[in-house]
Amino acid sequence: MANHTIDNAFTARSKTGAAFEPTYSGALSFMRRKYTKDVKGADAVVWGIPFDAAVTNRPGARFGPQAIRRASAILDNDPQYPFSRDLFEHLAVVDYGDCLLDSGNHQKTPGTIEREAAKILKSGAFLLTLGGDHFVTWPLLKAHAAIHGPLALVQFDAHQDTWPDDGKRIDHGSFVGRAVKEGIIDPDRSIQIGIRTHAPDTFGIKILHGHEIEEMRASDIAYAIVDRTGGKKTYLTFDIDCLDPAYAPGTGTPVAGGPSSAKILSTLRQLNQIDIVGADVVEVAPAYDHADITAIAGSMVAMQYLGLLAERKARLEELNNGNHNGAAVIQGQGIQS
Repeated sequence: MANHTIDNAFTARSKTGAAFEPTYSGALSFMRRKYTKDVKGADAVVWGIPFDAAVTNRPGARFGPQAIRRASAILDNDPQYPFSRDLFEHLAVVDYGDCLLDSGNHQKTPGTIEREAAKILKSGAFLLTLGGDHFVTWPLLKAHAAIHGPLALVQFDAHQDTWPDDGKRIDHGSFVGRAVKEGIIDPDRSIQIGIRTHAPDTFGIKILHGHEIEEMRASDIAYAIVDRTGGKKTYLTFDIDCLDPAYAPGTGTPVAGGPSSAKILSTLRQLNQIDIVGADVVEVAPAYDHADITAIAGSMVAMQYLGLLAERKARLEELNNGNHNGAAVIQGQGIQS
């Protein structure tokens, strides 16, 4: 049943249930979820990391979490498309707020993020993070790998992020190579989608270039991702510059020639066969946006993650209730159907 109150982010009494308030007013948590640091009983936790000191071009992604939350206000009042259900009827989701970082001491940033992420993950909840520039994915990967071991990485991006790294750099363009070298991700089970720039090393990660996915159907892209990850615990990171600047101009390092938001959202919708244990959306920089189209795309990507998680929980409940018709095998903490 919907919560018929204003400012549901503060007034909600439950971690479940849709909010029903005007899209143009009220407290702007992600999809009007309850703001709380109490993650007990939460299936998923939404967390913002307002950091952009690692960028190599235009700054501004520190405002990404705010922009994505604001854009998400339009998503909660109705059953979420294309899932045809109120995602929050049974899925308990909270907005944990933002990570507090020392803006004058960036060397402390990765440790701060990793420790707070580990604290959230200890509860057993799925962590959905809103960036921030793409460097924030590095400590998030470490926190998830500490639980699950080396991860498959599914990376939607215009850039490979595998530039040389000495292990100490605060750089959004080198964390993937570092993650391979330190055994955080398994390159043989990892894939990058939408790449349309060069880097000196692929580290053995499979690449679907921008011009390749232009000729592919969404179902073919999804199949390639499922095939590559091979049932391994998977972290999904979405750099909004994967999308063509026509669909996501509000980002720090835009690259022409990318896919449409429609194709990529359709691809995400078909990833219910991989075991996603964590996810993020990064590099939304609202200062360069127009009519919030980048923030809207980012909020839709984040909502897709929650939709997959809601379907996973529904199928698990079917199994527990003895209804095996169409039910799928659920494995571990994450999304798999």
